[in-house]
Amino acid sequence: MSIRQIDIPIEVKQVAKTLEDNGFEAFIVGGCTRDLMLGKTPKDWDLTTSAQPTQIQALFPEHYANNDYGTIGIKTESDDDTLKIIEVTPYRAEGRYTDARRPDSVTFGVSLEEDLKRRDFTVNALAFRISTGALIDLFEGKDDLVAKRLRAVGKAEERFAEDALRMMRAVRLAAELNFMIEDETMSAIVKNSNQLRRISVERVTGEFLRTLNSPTPMQGIVLMEKLGLLEHFLPELRIGIGVEQGGAHIYDVYEHLLRTMQAAADKDFSLKLRLAALFHDIAKPQTRREGGKNKQYTFFGHEVVGARMTKKILERLKLPRETIDEVVNLVRWHMFFADPEEITLAAVRRTITRIGEDHIEELLNLRVCDRIGMGRPKEQPFRFRKYKALVDQALRDPISVKMLRIDGVRIMELTGEKPGKKLGYILNALLEEALEDASRNTSEYLEKRTLALIQLPEDELFILAEAGKQKQAAEESAALKDIAREHHIG
Repeated sequence: MSIRQIDIPIEVKQVAKTLEDNGFEAFIVGGCTRDLMLGKTPKDWDLTTSAQPTQIQALFPEHYANNDYGTIGIKTESDDDTLKIIEVTPYRAEGRYTDARRPDSVTFGVSLEEDLKRRDFTVNALAFRISTGALIDLFEGKDDLVAKRLRAVGKAEERFAEDALRMMRAVRLAAELNFMIEDETMSAIVKNSNQLRRISVERVTGEFLRTLNSPTPMQGIVLMEKLGLLEHFLPELRIGIGVEQGGAHIYDVYEHLLRTMQAAADKDFSLKLRLAALFHDIAKPQTRREGGKNKQYTFFGHEVVGARMTKKILERLKLPRETIDEVVNLVRWHMFFADPEEITLAAVRRTITRIGEDHIEELLNLRVCDRIGMGRPKEQPFRFRKYKALVDQALRDPISVKMLRIDGVRIMELTGEKPGKKLGYILNALLEEALEDASRNTSEYLEKRTLALIQLPEDELFILAEAGKQKQAAEESAALKDIAREHHIG
């Protein structure tokens, strides 16, 4: 496990070289060093240096001051978004953290060792000097990378007392990297978990969403609950623990929600869909009732109550309004799939109207994840494939006069014709021509053709119109057969 010079972009090398050519030390540090050691491509690049903030600014005219901690963003001419800004931060030491969020004071001009001592986890306290190829590993971070282990630098309780958000970051990194958290570090999180309340909602939500976007969000949520973090920002999820569902469900509500969310992650679905998967049955504990001869549980209206709960939760977590609206909509209508055999084409069209054409595919995908979260052996049984066929049928352009680049109003404007049979005959005659040759479906052609058709006797127009209707029926039948074949239902 080592860093190859070839994996370091030229833009990063140039920034480091400029610093070193002017007598300063420069190291790649933090997450980018960790990722390079793991053979991953960093999402951003950070350097630390012995130079002071003003000295960095003097060397790089194209820059901006990023924060109060001396970080300078160096602008490059790279086309790669991850390399357009390279952040350079002076070695620094930090004072006390009286608010569990940020240091009361920052001191520049210290040594690299002092700088690395203040970092959160050993795997993030590795520094690499490009000019010499030297890896600085003061806290056995490389060993922890090999062991896939997250361990706090120094005393774990001190690190979490400095910044309580580091507890959420530990969980997020465990989910992103598929690492375990070392015992002493876990114990310190449990002991200090209530300090999470001192952290702003926005910062907590940021780590929570990054955990959801990781390859193993279920592992992350389980850790949050186990370590006592979940109750401080998402207590509604914990209520589902031990709430049996019965029937086709083999998991309690809590585990079903986590497995549904993990299914969305396994399929690399969007963050919005992962959120909908996590919250789709959030109201089942509140709506559970016993009923029937076998005392089966029922959850009538849980999708309606769940939509309201989801809205309150996501507003509390301060997510963007667009995200809230889309996730709430998916939760509200996820039960539309309950019995595809009883769903009509008209009902499908109404659902598409409610949720929007852009989101119907997400609603279908949520249903697939829901089935996986129930432990069902088949993601898409015949009934569900039949439903998808109905959706395709509802979404496609109708094979009718509505597809024409002309309508009855325009024909009346051109010809002076009044509403009646002749108007309908002309539209169907034009449709036959458009179905025969799609290039004819232009306003220019159809208007010119209309002026010719209006001159024909009504009986001749009737014959042309009937040909149009027959062509329409044939095209409709062929399209439906194609849909059926595509979804393996006919």
